[in-house]
Amino acid sequence: MPGSIPVTASADKERAASALARAVEYAERGISAAPVVLCAPEDVTSLGALVVRRELDRVLMGEHADLGLDALLVTGVLDCLLPEVKAMVGFGDGEWRHKDVWKHTKQVVIQSVPRLEVRYAALFHDIGKVRTRSISPDGEVHFFGHAEVGARMFDKLERRERLFASDESLRSSVRFLVLHHLRASQYDGKWTPSAIRRFTREMGGRLDDLLCLSRADITTKRPEKKRRGVALIDELGEKISALAAEDAKQPPLPTGVGNELMRQFALPPSRLIGDIKRALEAAIESGELEPHLESGEYVEFVRQNRARFGLGE
Repeated sequence: MPGSIPVTASADKERAASALARAVEYAERGISAAPVVLCAPEDVTSLGALVVRRELDRVLMGEHADLGLDALLVTGVLDCLLPEVKAMVGFGDGEWRHKDVWKHTKQVVIQSVPRLEVRYAALFHDIGKVRTRSISPDGEVHFFGHAEVGARMFDKLERRERLFASDESLRSSVRFLVLHHLRASQYDGKWTPSAIRRFTREMGGRLDDLLCLSRADITTKRPEKKRRGVALIDELGEKISALAAEDAKQPPLPTGVGNELMRQFALPPSRLIGDIKRALEAAIESGELEPHLESGEYVEFVRQNRARFGLGE
């Protein structure tokens, strides 16, 4: 276990470098013979954000990332660099009838697919719990809004440490996943196709990472509960794929919508009908309208937005 080796002293930058190297060794090999070197905040700062990020990447991507994180905790690096993460240590450890958030976080990290976006999101996904815990009169523990609070805490962390300053795409992805990490777990098997399409649009290109994080976030020790949770996430993924395949085969507007537009608005065959249909398809693409509705619903949308479709007031 990280921390069983005697403490030694060393110089500022060397102290931080040694502590990070020891954590990397634990994360990648599961063991280290290096001595524990306690760090102060200025030690870690002296290395620079790029060096620290490089070593953190290796810790999080390691096969034994949980041991690497414990090594960062023992040497004080976690407290110096990521106090928001350090605050989870011991939080809920046998009290208030909820799981230890630090132990849960480490398990989510190692259960995650080894992609930086997902691993960093796993590390930060529950930092908002420390600030949002409440206890209801019946003794139930709640963390209302912890995803939103966690995203704001991540913003503050990044402004302070600038760990992702050279990788805006990664920073944006991690924040997005922290903010939305509960979304897929809300799926109960009863979402309509419209709801699934809307969820898919809102998650955009980060959908797969989000589903991966949601699977990893299931850490219950009850095998049947875990099986059900993972099965629901898998089912959601399958329905997303099936709807995407269906939508790729079938045009978004129904056959005959052009004739219905001409009949309802007394329009002759013209370029205007094509323009209206293209505008309706753009509204579907943006999520303003659902695809594959009855013609009458698209006609009614045009009727309520006549000026937008070039039909006057």
